[in-house]
Amino acid sequence: MAKLKWDETGTRLYETGTRNGALFVMQDGVYSTGVAWSGLTGVTETPSGAEESPFYADDIKYLSLTSVEEFGGTINAYTYPEEFSQCDGSAEIAPGVYIGQQGRTPFGLAYLTRVGNDTKGNEYGDKLHLIYNAKVSPSERAYESVNNDPNALTFSWTFTTTPTDPEREDLKPTSVLTVDSTKTTPEAFKSITDLVFGTEAEEPTLPTVDAVIALLETAGTVTP
Repeated sequence: MAKLKWDETGTRLYETGTRNGALFVMQDGVYSTGVAWSGLTGVTETPSGAEESPFYADDIKYLSLTSVEEFGGTINAYTYPEEFSQCDGSAEIAPGVYIGQQGRTPFGLAYLTRVGNDTKGNEYGDKLHLIYNAKVSPSERAYESVNNDPNALTFSWTFTTTPTDPEREDLKPTSVLTVDSTKTTPEAFKSITDLVFGTEAEEPTLPTVDAVIALLETAGTVTP
């Protein structure tokens, strides 16, 4: 039997960074063409639920039921695309004039994070994160006078999601999908990122979970 070894060269992995954000506003149940989200500083993913509820009988733990898992988080940015205003409860009633406390439009979000290791640093790989059917809550904005310690206003939004149901019967409804470039083929990862971020010939689109699975099946990186 092989003996366990720790911290071998090339296996010291870490994740860092947030970049290449893309927003996909939902209109009539369909995601619109993606727009770049410049100024995105971070996305905190915060799953919740999946909590145990134990039941006892005959003086022993009889069974255990688990609550439904939910997915949400926080988006942080220095700015946001104009299209996000409707997701944040604003409506433009005249050029440059916005009224608040309106309905909040659902949206999808895509962004990249880096996968690093001890030999290639931050260039080892990437993870593509796709978030579906998200809605943000009203957020605080702290404006302050410019002084000798200036700070740029940072926007922060808490979001929740409603999961979508994949066609594959072995998969439960989900709101998040992650593709790791270090575990897929370069061709498959490029095909998905080209689909999400667009090319010179194709508009950026948010693929469904089933579309991503189908693409990976075609590339031979997942089992049908």
